[in-house]
Amino acid sequence: MFKDITIGQYYPADSFIHRLDPRLKIIGVMVYIIAAFFVRTYIGMAVLLGLLIAVVAASRLPVRLILRGMKAIYVLLFITFIFNAFLSGGQTEIFKLWIFRLTKEGLQRAVFMAIRLMLLITGASILTLTTTPISLTDGIERLLSPLARIRFPAHEVAMMMTIALRFIPTLMEETDRIIKAQSARGASFDEGGLIKRAKAVVPLLVPLFVSAFRRADELAMAMEARCYSGGEGRTRLHVLKYGKNDAFAGVVLALFVGMIVVDNLVFASAFPFIAGVL
Repeated sequence: MFKDITIGQYYPADSFIHRLDPRLKIIGVMVYIIAAFFVRTYIGMAVLLGLLIAVVAASRLPVRLILRGMKAIYVLLFITFIFNAFLSGGQTEIFKLWIFRLTKEGLQRAVFMAIRLMLLITGASILTLTTTPISLTDGIERLLSPLARIRFPAHEVAMMMTIALRFIPTLMEETDRIIKAQSARGASFDEGGLIKRAKAVVPLLVPLFVSAFRRADELAMAMEARCYSGGEGRTRLHVLKYGKNDAFAGVVLALFVGMIVVDNLVFASAFPFIAGVL
């Protein structure tokens, strides 16, 4: 399961999305995430899904890789669906079992929230899959550079965020390796009830934290050995510049924002009954 987490990984390819300016991709993902939370109809979700499919096709990412990344959130999707289905309330009751009451409105909300979660996870994964850690650091730093006037450490914050993202797949691989090592010594992680499985995970924490601190110390020593002293006075081999492809992507992003605004302010407000059904 841990190998299925795609957030933080980079997939090398020569595609339209890979060549885009990292600043534009970061802004695009932020707009996409905000739009996913503001969308209130299935038509809006269809717009999000259409944009996501177009981006995946333009980035030449294997569909199998995208679907593999969804395996890691199956449990979260299930919990989200159950909680929204039985705790959202509603008037049209489908069935009732003890204190649990399933309604048509709750079921619709559960499906809606599950789709939203899948779109959010996939959209965030595409950013790291199509952007190298160095480009991601440069993009975040340039976006935060206006805050340097108030002495905000833009470079250091960008570096920490990028390292944190890059460490996600590394720690997942380390966790998987520790599980296999302990399983070979007789430990069991798949037997028993939920409480027993949760207790079985506790012995993983100590070696995982030790490994994480060791990797952090090695990274710090490597950076010091290369005379890293922060962003002040540093130059860049590749200076970020917006090109024609970025302008085209910006226009598409603006059209996407316009469609989401229309979906929320016009469609959902003017036709609340139809919007609720769709």
